[in-house]
Amino acid sequence: MKAVLGLEDGTFVIGDGLGAEGIVRGELVFTTQYTGYEEALTDPSYRGQILMFTYPLIGNYGISGETFQSDCMQAEGLVVREACDHPSHHKSRRSIYEFLKDEGKSGIMGVDTRMLTIKTREHGTMRAAIIVGDDNGEKAVRLAREQPDIGGLDLIGRVTCKEPYLVKGDRDGGNIVLMDFGVKRNIIKSLNNRGINVTVVPASTGAKDIMDFDPDALLLSNGPGDPQQATTGISVVKELAGQLPIFGICLGHQIISLALGAETYKMKFGHRGANQPVKDMKKRIVHITSQNHGYAVDKNSIDEKEVSITQLNANDGTVEGLEHKSLEIMSVQYHPEANPGPLDTEKIFFDRVAETVQKMKVTAK
Repeated sequence: MKAVLGLEDGTFVIGDGLGAEGIVRGELVFTTQYTGYEEALTDPSYRGQILMFTYPLIGNYGISGETFQSDCMQAEGLVVREACDHPSHHKSRRSIYEFLKDEGKSGIMGVDTRMLTIKTREHGTMRAAIIVGDDNGEKAVRLAREQPDIGGLDLIGRVTCKEPYLVKGDRDGGNIVLMDFGVKRNIIKSLNNRGINVTVVPASTGAKDIMDFDPDALLLSNGPGDPQQATTGISVVKELAGQLPIFGICLGHQIISLALGAETYKMKFGHRGANQPVKDMKKRIVHITSQNHGYAVDKNSIDEKEVSITQLNANDGTVEGLEHKSLEIMSVQYHPEANPGPLDTEKIFFDRVAETVQKMKVTAK
């Protein structure tokens, strides 16, 4: 099928269509990872975005379904240089062509992803539209320009669970309430593997309802969009700070920062990939991390009398970790659950959570 990708700056490129015929719109973002496309496409943090891979060949090991991070494809669309239509892997159940078609999502291949990546790095993230079944570039550009900015959309409401649910750990390692702003499954798995029972609640859940679950700690998940949209999450952190240990990952880190009086801002093109270096300011070592975020915490807005900056990005100096000096509050900007990605920080973050939960459990007795 013929297809076209249009950008709000007037650029359009013509290629071959992937998946379902039709139109998809979103914010064009790029990721530098070359494996883990199955996990990335199903990550709820990509809701509202068209995902472009800088690695030229995607789909060569197929789609297994075993490492999905949610129930469906969350990215609005896909842009690749080349998609493999004959995957080779013993766990593969379908090709990436079949996956997109089954999900009713559209993509484009056969385009110059290097040029598009350089353009994004120079000009910043842009609104985009893909049309599969047509190559009208002017129409694609118009559709890209007509859509609202991602910062004004309620993306969290589109990905959060509708009702609370419990996922039990493999032993009695305590209880966590996890506020679901678009949680990746591997976060829950990492907690369960340490024996922690996880009660997942919608993003709209208030502090009183959270405390009714009698948790030993609270964790705020990753998710899409502008953290300032997560007004309930900000209020919950403000209310429960000092009553419960509070942890955050990615969007959860930004929400906690806002609750503690800091500010956030939209980055030019964000961090997306599995090779972001993060410097631990206490241990003076560097971890390689998996990341996916378009917003960051303003370093100059943090009250360092109350909050310590524990980790910084080694590339651009952005804030990667925070810890309150007197309260049990800790958060990281990257993804320690690392699926896909390096395992440097999985043990460090989740072991800290598990130790805190166990301490609270013993204290409660």
